[in-house]
Amino acid sequence: MAEYQAKSINSLYFEVTNNDKLIGKLIYKNWFKFSAEIEILNSKYQIEPKGFWGTTVELRDGGNVLLKFTMNWNGDIVVHTYFDNIEKDYVFKYRGIFKDSFALTDEHGTELLIMKPNFKWNSLNYEYQITTTDAFEDFSQKGILLINSLHCANYYMSMMMSAM
Repeated sequence: MAEYQAKSINSLYFEVTNNDKLIGKLIYKNWFKFSAEIEILNSKYQIEPKGFWGTTVELRDGGNVLLKFTMNWNGDIVVHTYFDNIEKDYVFKYRGIFKDSFALTDEHGTELLIMKPNFKWNSLNYEYQITTTDAFEDFSQKGILLINSLHCANYYMSMMMSAM
């Protein structure tokens, strides 16, 4: 089990840390699109919406698609990964008004991480407290999945705000 913090310097730039050690960054290109860049150690990955409405979002390492996600009809985000030529599915979902958190689960419904958003009124930005399970910590690509989950949370919040 591990604890991470995702802090927004401004609405376009997030840093994810564990015990004050930088794990990675999520950098949006502009305010109204879901294009972004993930930096983990010395690697950079691109996040780009695909299709006419941009409802599918892909994370790429150069020309290789490492994962893609799309929001389904009930508001859950289905994440398909292609790490090491092995396909796996995950579900990223919002957990109600009273729990006010997000969860990433595997194909069996086992929770892998919980994200609790915290809106900072003084800066008008979100921060997240992220708790992961031991199973998640064993993933070889946990950094990418962790920061992509942050992107999914921002994507979800943006989609819900635009629906209102």
